[in-house]
Amino acid sequence: MRLNYPSNIKIINVPCTGRVDILHLLKAVEDGADGVYVAGCLEGDCHYISGNLKAKKRVAYAKKVLEAIGLEPERVEMYNLSAAQGARFAEIAREFTERIHQLGPSPVGSGAKAA
Repeated sequence: MRLNYPSNIKIINVPCTGRVDILHLLKAVEDGADGVYVAGCLEGDCHYISGNLKAKKRVAYAKKVLEAIGLEPERVEMYNLSAAQGARFAEIAREFTERIHQLGPSPVGSGAKAA
């Protein structure tokens, strides 16, 4: 099955979403990403036991940081799905891209003008 999802989605593979740190999420926004989402194992079904739960907490914290600095917390999200849910992955990619399109470009990063 060939998945069709927006071409502006950049996939970065990690062994486990538990390896994703808040610094990775915020650095992506700082570097010009308009939005970042983490796609991890289903809750309770993590191959590394609790990695996805750690990632969920980090994403929640990143949302709080974004809100504290005046950015929309909706620019960062966590989704849980199994490796067999390729169609769902493509659907999430389209939905998240539409959400970010509605929010507009991030005022942070390489595309932002200096004050």
